[in-house]
Amino acid sequence: MEDSKTRDRLSVFLDSGIYRFECSNVVFIDPVRVLNLSYTRFRVSPSAYYSRFFDPKCSGEDRHETKLSSSSKKRKRREKKPHSLNERERAADQRHQQARPMLLKALECLVAATDLLAIMRNLRSVFCPLQCRELPTPLNEHSFTELCRVWQAPFYEITLNFPQHHEPSRDAGSLIDPCTGQRIFPVFNNLVVNETGSDVDAAFLNEKYILPKESCFYMSELEQIHNLIPAEADCGFNLIVVDPPWENASASQKLLYPTLPNRYFLSLPIKQLTHTDGALVALWVTNREKLRNFVEKELFPSWGIRYAASFYWLKVKADGSLISDLDLFHHRPYECLLLGYLHGEGTNSEQMSSWRAVEHDKIIISIPGDYSRKPPVGELLLEHVPGPKRARCIELFAREMIGGWTSWGNEPLHFQKSSYFIER
Repeated sequence: MEDSKTRDRLSVFLDSGIYRFECSNVVFIDPVRVLNLSYTRFRVSPSAYYSRFFDPKCSGEDRHETKLSSSSKKRKRREKKPHSLNERERAADQRHQQARPMLLKALECLVAATDLLAIMRNLRSVFCPLQCRELPTPLNEHSFTELCRVWQAPFYEITLNFPQHHEPSRDAGSLIDPCTGQRIFPVFNNLVVNETGSDVDAAFLNEKYILPKESCFYMSELEQIHNLIPAEADCGFNLIVVDPPWENASASQKLLYPTLPNRYFLSLPIKQLTHTDGALVALWVTNREKLRNFVEKELFPSWGIRYAASFYWLKVKADGSLISDLDLFHHRPYECLLLGYLHGEGTNSEQMSSWRAVEHDKIIISIPGDYSRKPPVGELLLEHVPGPKRARCIELFAREMIGGWTSWGNEPLHFQKSSYFIER
């Protein structure tokens, strides 16, 4: 019976990218499989997605021993100069101690799932032909954040190449070439739409991008986000995922992406973007106590959000070990997703009982992709979303696109470059 359940879980995982453990609050996600559900002609390249934490030079056990020895050396150095925690650090450590038993239990579930671990070790090569190699970073990569600010920005255009048999709708606000099936959009401060059931390739400044099926993006600076507010509330969004570019010394030092002070996020028009029946809002946060206080005391109240639950994203390597020591103070191997509900004008008690309330302390395990890239969690949230089915979903500060979603930010095409994909 147990083998049958295991086979069923594996079968579902291979199709969906989500492995649900017997521990009811723990799931493992393979982002590549999840994202591939948005594409028909292309696949996300595993070797490009999993650019870290696949070290072929030594085994997982060797890496684990090395990590333990290096960690112990660091502790010895720290012990020479004991550091007394300040008030915020004590509060952050208290949060960590509360979450620690759950995270360890989740890791135990993963280690016990030997069938899943065997698959994890090959995630980087799955779907990928033998000749597939790690792709080099382009030397002249476009910076959308810089292009958006130059005076020529209104004149930049992106060309979508639709299949020849597709008849684009005439109300999409673009020029249609009946011979080639191309549609041309202004790339900045404009809603670029692929309303078809197939992914399409697009061209911008001699670079090729892949847009998933039934998706759209709006690329702009923060000031233009109000252009996404729907004219009618029943056209609003009932699932809103937000991944803000919080001020972060590491991101600034590495020049990975521009960050913003916390006060800027208070101006996000979350209420105006919300569907009349309400919305589930999911906010990615770091483990800084100052940030958690800001979200709980200022940001959620200003958005009108009632806090509901916290999810934890536990980051592991391909061998199932944590990417860093669980108790490493400034580099915890997990991040938090804070969830809350925003009730719309049409929300009533009967409607509130029609969806499943989000549960507390769900733990999502996955192998991280590129720096700051989050696992696609939308599928895990849909059953907790109020309002109409199918859900209207949007990601704010998005750096990639998902089928069926609207993506807004100043670089939603960042991970849509063709170098991240392989043809089926």
